[in-house]
Amino acid sequence: MSYVPGLFNYWVAIVLMMAGFWVVVAQNNLVKKLVGLGLFQASVFIFYISIGKVADGAPPISDTTVALYSNPLPHVLILTAIVVGVATTAVGLGLIVRIHDAYRSVEEDEIHASDMADELRDERKDREQG
Repeated sequence: MSYVPGLFNYWVAIVLMMAGFWVVVAQNNLVKKLVGLGLFQASVFIFYISIGKVADGAPPISDTTVALYSNPLPHVLILTAIVVGVATTAVGLGLIVRIHDAYRSVEEDEIHASDMADELRDERKDREQG
């Protein structure tokens, strides 16, 4: 039972991952889906950084007294992933703004209903002309 506090960050990552996944699947609002993707992404960051930490490991600085070093690569990769995640979120928000301009809604159901109504209208028009 003494190892449970050492696994706390893994449990946090799992809870965040499932919460983000639920938001993406269960919500119809596109902005909420983007927030869910952000939660999911944060959980992956926490998990990946947790894997990269070595217990009692020191930073990889040349020191003759240190025998065990932590690998800095996961942390560097996560910094890059954070930058990519921010850019992806910005693009997603830009797409949502464009969708809102076109459909006057950010709800998936309303967008789908609008598309179906347009398709039916086009089919009727084609039948009348043809």
